[in-house]
Amino acid sequence: MSDASSLTPTTKIQFLAGVGPQRAERLAKLGINTLRDLLFFFPRDYEHPAAEVAIDRLKDGQAASVTGVITDAELSARSPGKSIFGAVVTNETGSVRIVFFNQPFRADTLTFERRVMISGVPTQKGLRMEFVHPKVKVLREDESAGAGEILPVYPLTDGFKQYDMRRYTREVLEQLARETTEVMPEDLRREVVRRLREANIDPGGVDHDGPLPPIDRALWQIHFPTDDRSLIAARTRFVSQELLVMQLALAIRRRSLTTDLNAPVIDASPETHAAILDRFGFTLTDDQRRVVQEIRHDLRRQFPMNRLLQGDVGSGKTAVAFYAMMLAHASSHQSVLMAPTEVLARQHYENLRHIHADNSDHIGLLSGSLGTAQRRDILQRVADGRVTMLVGTQALLYDVKFQSLGVCIIDEQHKFGVRQRTALRGDDMDPHCLVMSATPIPRSIGMTLFGDVDMSTIRQKPPGRTEVHTYLAQDEWTQRWWQFVRQRLDEGRQVYVVAPRVGPATASVPGNESDDDADGSEDIASVETIYAQLRDDVLADYRVGLLHGRMKPDEKNATMEAFADGAIQVLVSTTVIEVGVDVPNATVMTILGANRFGLAQLHQLRGRINRGVHPGHVAVFTDGDVPPDEVERLKIFESTDDGFELAEADFRMRGPGDVLGKQQSGLPPLRVADLARDREILAVVRELAQDMIDGDPEMKDEALSDLRRQVLRRYGDRMELADGA
Repeated sequence: MSDASSLTPTTKIQFLAGVGPQRAERLAKLGINTLRDLLFFFPRDYEHPAAEVAIDRLKDGQAASVTGVITDAELSARSPGKSIFGAVVTNETGSVRIVFFNQPFRADTLTFERRVMISGVPTQKGLRMEFVHPKVKVLREDESAGAGEILPVYPLTDGFKQYDMRRYTREVLEQLARETTEVMPEDLRREVVRRLREANIDPGGVDHDGPLPPIDRALWQIHFPTDDRSLIAARTRFVSQELLVMQLALAIRRRSLTTDLNAPVIDASPETHAAILDRFGFTLTDDQRRVVQEIRHDLRRQFPMNRLLQGDVGSGKTAVAFYAMMLAHASSHQSVLMAPTEVLARQHYENLRHIHADNSDHIGLLSGSLGTAQRRDILQRVADGRVTMLVGTQALLYDVKFQSLGVCIIDEQHKFGVRQRTALRGDDMDPHCLVMSATPIPRSIGMTLFGDVDMSTIRQKPPGRTEVHTYLAQDEWTQRWWQFVRQRLDEGRQVYVVAPRVGPATASVPGNESDDDADGSEDIASVETIYAQLRDDVLADYRVGLLHGRMKPDEKNATMEAFADGAIQVLVSTTVIEVGVDVPNATVMTILGANRFGLAQLHQLRGRINRGVHPGHVAVFTDGDVPPDEVERLKIFESTDDGFELAEADFRMRGPGDVLGKQQSGLPPLRVADLARDREILAVVRELAQDMIDGDPEMKDEALSDLRRQVLRRYGDRMELADGA
């Protein structure tokens, strides 16, 4: 065990007094390995002292605080190691008893005539109220009781209590708080306060023109705040710092993409622009035309476009992507479009060939199902420039050599990790990059996960899109719903049935449960069970097909083609149909176990049935006992078909990890900031970070050297920031 004077931020936690090797192993589960880790292991909540109440007004079971003098105290031992300490606290409003079991040390501090403040939940014991194990603050004779101490509440692991965490944290604060490096100089902390106030954001207990608290005071106040205003100020300081470091990294990356890289200049004459639009055979919406102009502007610059195109389901993003590809072709450059599934890649490929029906030899498809000879042939045609528009899956990430790649497009970006956004960039080429998302992105996520890109949004839907009616199905609807499905099938329509993502116990068609159904603990068991029930019973008179992600690529393609051609009337599927399946005649969808999907994914699925001229109908069924908050989510889904509104609701209710997938962020987890709660602070520091990098691109100001080091340490590798940036 180290002497307290030798402790440093990098000292292993096991050397803190009272920890040791065994407890250190348990703390490691919380991510606490060093004393610095403990310093920045912030509370998840706080215990605020109960309001002070007169003793004669105490109520059984209602939290309260009482200030008084100890007028009686007794320690009794009933057996070895078993003791009871009891005392009576008295003031002018009455007397109350306090009791502690197996804490004999209380007798040393809670002595006769000692003035104390006690807080807890009293219970009625005979004629007197009693507090068992209350919080106790010993007061000096002239000391005001005040509002009581705000206590931190930390995440715990086995073998630890809040008392342990508070004791360890207080000791480390006493030793190291003043030694912690200050990365935000006073002028910067003052500027943050100024901008927060301009945005009508309360910075807490900060003087009107003063700075956020320095690091040592902020550490004390976020762990052991003296009052609510000091806690707000400390938390605001750490939230602002954490988000500023992130936004500085993104600002540096944005700048590097516009100054360090070179891209082919792709310009379109008015004649070329008009000729490309004529090939579509329909008129673009106002939103599509606006985004096309943004892309035209990007492509004519000498540094690469880095743009995210987000649009609701069915808003026409693919047409905009095709425009960029055709513009590259017209300028004698190649383009590539990467889709998350082979079904979607083939769909894009066929649509491009249809647009270029007069001459489609320059359009190629590369996917994992190609034979060796076919793959070799397409790679050679790409390498020598005969294929100028290439569509494919992740197979595009391997062994593809372009002659002159001008535009790279990634469809359904949420299916790929952040690093894959730039994986198609070659060693000696910097193509323009467009990533697309049919999952509208909450604004605060857009400012972080995609903070290094320009964003375009399409909200309008092309004319002719029909209304989709959404129903949160009730138990008594089951038979009526399947009768409705049969009626639509008899009219010539087609139907999707989406299986639960994970079946909690037994997955089956609502209204057709039995005791011998197969265990539906995973996707495939669930979808196969439902498929069999529909094929053999509920929809036995119709042609039912099965689709899931574990089928071989050629089986999946054959199934989708059969559904698209009408040979299959009912497609029972997992969420493999979520992206890009386009069958205009499919107008009815049943989603089973809907409580197991996020709002954004439900909306993606619903988007499959508004592709044609017939009205769409989707019913969502739940399984198991669904808690009220899950029902509330599904009611939101039922009430609106606005994907942007749903994305924000999903984000508020589930957080960024669940909305986009925990492995998709590509960025370190935030310790104290919350993207939903702190979105207003995020907007402020984003603008501040951009102003700082515009004025000092390499952060050479000596006062910012520690801040610059923190930016590089936290984000340098993930964002490929040069050390000289």
